[in-house]
Amino acid sequence: MDYLLHIFIMIAIYAILGLSFNLILGYTGLIAMCHAAFFAIGAYTTAILGIHFGTNFLLGIIAGMIIAGLISLLVAVPAIRVRDEYLIVTTLALLMIVYTVLMNWIELTRGAAGLSGIPRPSLLGGKIATPAAFIPLMFGFVVLCFLTCWRIVHSPFGRVLRAIREDEIATESLGKNVRAFKVWVFVTGGALAAIAGSLFAHYMTYISPANFTVNDTILIFAVVIVGGAGNAWGPVIGAIILVSVMESLRFLEI
Repeated sequence: MDYLLHIFIMIAIYAILGLSFNLILGYTGLIAMCHAAFFAIGAYTTAILGIHFGTNFLLGIIAGMIIAGLISLLVAVPAIRVRDEYLIVTTLALLMIVYTVLMNWIELTRGAAGLSGIPRPSLLGGKIATPAAFIPLMFGFVVLCFLTCWRIVHSPFGRVLRAIREDEIATESLGKNVRAFKVWVFVTGGALAAIAGSLFAHYMTYISPANFTVNDTILIFAVVIVGGAGNAWGPVIGAIILVSVMESLRFLEI
């Protein structure tokens, strides 16, 4: 039973990642390959705060969102100037930089050994320690992220994002600051991805750089594509399909 609940929890984590990346890829048409970096930033921020300072997990999530948002802002300003394959290479470089920092800043991240002893989250005076207890928390954040993304894409801001995806030049000719919209959707997507990282860290209680590689970015990419890019429910459907398939493959005898 716990294994089945574990699958549901991983679906929730990848649904959040897919929802956040769908803003960037599905609605704005930006092909970025650094989403696992924001996933990692959220995870390591909340883990370090929890281990060394005993910070409440909600504060850890907020801190992870802020740091991921700031880093994505610093990267987005120069990266958004380029397009297509150049954007892919630029954002992939960010992922490799974050991975290298995690591997080599031994004093802070413990390198390849990873961080262990990450505290379980506490809410309303009770500790969330079992998969069954994590289910409401995880799916509560999925709903929160879904509603946030829904509100964004059904607002005037979201309509501009879709216009940028369809015809960037025409959108700019209407007086919209296309570059600013791209930067802010990049920051928003990065901050939401950090939520998934924080939840993942508190659930697993152990993280290492191996959890946040280019393979994870490709998986997040696949979640959006399989479910349907630019579709509100697409990332949730994609997460259900891909996580379920991956877990099923564990039982194949090769």
